[in-house]
Amino acid sequence: MTTDLTPELAATIEEAFAKRDRANMGPTIAFFEKLLSEHPDNPHVLYEVGGSYDTAGQEEKAVGYYERALPGLTGETRRKCLLQYGSTLRNLERFDESLAVFKDACAEYPESDSLRVFKALTLNAAGKHGKALATLLLVIADKVDSAEIKRYEAAIRGNADYLANLG
Repeated sequence: MTTDLTPELAATIEEAFAKRDRANMGPTIAFFEKLLSEHPDNPHVLYEVGGSYDTAGQEEKAVGYYERALPGLTGETRRKCLLQYGSTLRNLERFDESLAVFKDACAEYPESDSLRVFKALTLNAAGKHGKALATLLLVIADKVDSAEIKRYEAAIRGNADYLANLG
Protein backbone atom coordinates (compact mmCIF):
# COMPACT_ATOMS: atom_id res chain seq x y z
CA MET A 1 0.00 0.00 0.00
CA THR A 2 1.39 3.36 -1.02
CA THR A 3 0.30 6.84 -0.07
CA ASP A 4 2.24 8.34 -2.97
CA LEU A 5 0.73 9.83 -6.06
CA THR A 6 2.23 7.59 -8.72
CA PRO A 7 2.05 8.72 -12.35
CA GLU A 8 -0.51 5.97 -12.98
CA LEU A 9 -2.71 7.04 -10.07
CA ALA A 10 -2.42 10.69 -11.09
CA ALA A 11 -3.53 9.81 -14.63
CA THR A 12 -6.46 7.77 -13.31
CA ILE A 13 -7.58 10.66 -11.08
CA GLU A 14 -7.20 13.19 -13.89
CA GLU A 15 -9.19 11.01 -16.30
CA ALA A 16 -12.03 10.55 -13.79
CA PHE A 17 -12.05 14.24 -12.95
CA ALA A 18 -12.32 15.15 -16.65
CA LYS A 19 -15.37 12.87 -17.02
CA ARG A 20 -17.28 14.13 -14.01
CA ASP A 21 -20.71 15.66 -14.41
CA ARG A 22 -21.28 18.27 -11.71
CA ALA A 23 -25.06 17.80 -12.11
CA ASN A 24 -24.78 14.04 -11.48
CA MET A 25 -21.90 13.26 -9.14
CA GLY A 26 -23.07 9.70 -8.33
CA PRO A 27 -20.82 8.00 -10.91
CA THR A 28 -17.82 10.10 -9.86
CA ILE A 29 -18.39 9.34 -6.19
CA ALA A 30 -18.71 5.63 -6.98
CA PHE A 31 -15.52 5.72 -9.06
CA PHE A 32 -13.48 7.43 -6.34
CA GLU A 33 -14.92 5.21 -3.57
CA LYS A 34 -13.83 2.16 -5.60
CA LEU A 35 -10.41 3.73 -6.20
CA LEU A 36 -10.13 4.32 -2.45
CA SER A 37 -10.83 0.64 -1.79
CA GLU A 38 -7.88 -0.14 -4.09
CA HIS A 39 -5.68 2.53 -2.48
CA PRO A 40 -6.77 2.63 1.19
CA ASP A 41 -5.79 5.76 3.08
CA ASN A 42 -4.07 7.31 0.07
CA PRO A 43 -4.37 11.04 0.82
CA HIS A 44 -4.75 11.99 -2.84
CA VAL A 45 -7.65 9.59 -3.29
CA LEU A 46 -9.19 10.64 0.04
CA TYR A 47 -9.05 14.25 -1.16
CA GLU A 48 -10.81 13.33 -4.41
CA VAL A 49 -13.52 11.36 -2.60
CA GLY A 50 -14.10 14.35 -0.32
CA GLY A 51 -14.20 16.72 -3.26
CA SER A 52 -16.72 14.53 -5.03
CA TYR A 53 -19.05 14.47 -2.04
CA ASP A 54 -18.52 18.21 -1.63
CA THR A 55 -19.47 18.91 -5.24
CA ALA A 56 -22.56 16.74 -4.77
CA GLY A 57 -23.64 18.93 -1.86
CA GLN A 58 -22.85 16.29 0.76
CA GLU A 59 -20.58 18.53 2.82
CA GLU A 60 -20.90 16.52 6.06
CA LYS A 61 -19.46 13.47 4.29
CA ALA A 62 -16.76 15.52 2.58
CA VAL A 63 -15.36 16.91 5.85
CA GLY A 64 -14.15 13.54 7.12
CA TYR A 65 -12.34 12.73 3.90
CA TYR A 66 -10.63 16.12 3.85
CA GLU A 67 -9.56 15.68 7.47
CA ARG A 68 -8.11 12.25 6.73
CA ALA A 69 -6.35 13.48 3.57
CA LEU A 70 -4.72 16.67 4.86
CA PRO A 71 -1.89 15.19 6.98
CA GLY A 72 -0.57 13.30 3.94
CA LEU A 73 -0.83 16.11 1.39
CA THR A 74 1.77 18.67 0.38
CA GLY A 75 2.12 21.47 -2.11
CA GLU A 76 -0.65 22.50 -4.46
CA THR A 77 -2.90 19.56 -3.60
CA ARG A 78 -2.69 20.44 0.09
CA ARG A 79 -3.50 24.09 -0.68
CA LYS A 80 -6.57 23.07 -2.69
CA CYS A 81 -7.70 20.66 0.01
CA LEU A 82 -7.36 23.34 2.70
CA LEU A 83 -9.41 25.74 0.58
CA GLN A 84 -12.15 23.19 -0.04
CA TYR A 85 -12.13 22.04 3.60
CA GLY A 86 -12.40 25.60 4.91
CA SER A 87 -15.13 26.41 2.42
CA THR A 88 -17.06 23.27 3.34
CA LEU A 89 -16.87 24.17 7.02
CA ARG A 90 -18.27 27.60 6.09
CA ASN A 91 -21.14 25.97 4.19
CA LEU A 92 -21.88 23.92 7.31
CA GLU A 93 -21.93 27.19 9.32
CA ARG A 94 -18.90 26.09 11.33
CA PHE A 95 -17.44 29.56 10.96
CA ASP A 96 -14.84 29.48 13.75
CA GLU A 97 -13.38 26.23 12.43
CA SER A 98 -13.44 27.57 8.88
CA LEU A 99 -11.66 30.76 9.90
CA ALA A 100 -9.03 28.75 11.78
CA VAL A 101 -8.41 26.64 8.66
CA PHE A 102 -8.10 29.74 6.47
CA LYS A 103 -5.86 31.55 8.96
CA ASP A 104 -3.43 28.62 9.04
CA ALA A 105 -3.72 28.02 5.29
CA CYS A 106 -3.00 31.67 4.48
CA ALA A 107 0.07 31.51 6.74
CA GLU A 108 1.22 28.31 5.02
CA TYR A 109 0.49 29.65 1.52
CA PRO A 110 0.81 33.45 1.76
CA GLU A 111 0.96 33.77 -2.02
CA SER A 112 -2.48 32.19 -2.50
CA ASP A 113 -5.05 34.75 -3.54
CA SER A 114 -7.82 32.15 -3.67
CA LEU A 115 -7.33 31.29 0.01
CA ARG A 116 -7.70 34.96 0.93
CA VAL A 117 -10.84 35.31 -1.20
CA PHE A 118 -12.47 32.25 0.37
CA LYS A 119 -11.40 33.44 3.81
CA ALA A 120 -13.27 36.68 3.01
CA LEU A 121 -16.38 34.64 2.17
CA THR A 122 -16.18 32.96 5.58
CA LEU A 123 -15.64 36.28 7.34
CA ASN A 124 -18.70 37.66 5.58
CA ALA A 125 -20.81 34.59 6.40
CA ALA A 126 -19.73 34.90 10.03
CA GLY A 127 -21.02 38.48 10.11
CA LYS A 128 -17.56 40.05 10.05
CA HIS A 129 -18.35 42.21 7.02
CA GLY A 130 -15.65 44.82 7.61
CA LYS A 131 -12.92 42.20 7.91
CA ALA A 132 -14.27 40.44 4.80
CA LEU A 133 -14.16 43.62 2.75
CA ALA A 134 -10.71 44.47 4.15
CA THR A 135 -9.42 41.08 3.03
CA LEU A 136 -10.73 41.62 -0.49
CA LEU A 137 -9.37 45.16 -0.63
CA LEU A 138 -5.91 43.82 0.16
CA VAL A 139 -6.18 41.22 -2.60
CA ILE A 140 -7.10 44.04 -4.97
CA ALA A 141 -4.26 46.28 -3.77
CA ASP A 142 -1.79 43.40 -4.02
CA LYS A 143 -2.87 41.94 -7.34
CA VAL A 144 -4.79 44.35 -9.56
CA ASP A 145 -2.22 45.97 -11.80
CA SER A 146 -3.93 49.06 -13.11
CA ALA A 147 -2.94 52.70 -13.04
CA GLU A 148 -6.15 53.61 -11.21
CA ILE A 149 -5.64 51.05 -8.43
CA LYS A 150 -1.96 51.94 -8.08
CA ARG A 151 -2.85 55.64 -7.80
CA TYR A 152 -5.18 54.93 -4.86
CA GLU A 153 -3.26 52.00 -3.37
CA ALA A 154 -2.40 53.83 -0.15
CA ALA A 155 -6.05 54.81 0.34
CA ILE A 156 -7.23 51.27 -0.41
CA ARG A 157 -4.77 49.84 2.10
CA GLY A 158 -5.71 52.50 4.65
CA ASN A 159 -9.39 51.64 4.28
CA ALA A 160 -8.58 47.94 4.55
CA ASP A 161 -6.71 48.60 7.79
CA TYR A 162 -9.60 50.67 9.15
CA LEU A 163 -12.20 48.01 8.23
CA ALA A 164 -10.08 45.16 9.60
CA ASN A 165 -9.84 46.90 12.97
CA LEU A 166 -13.52 47.74 13.40
CA GLY A 167 -15.17 46.05 16.38
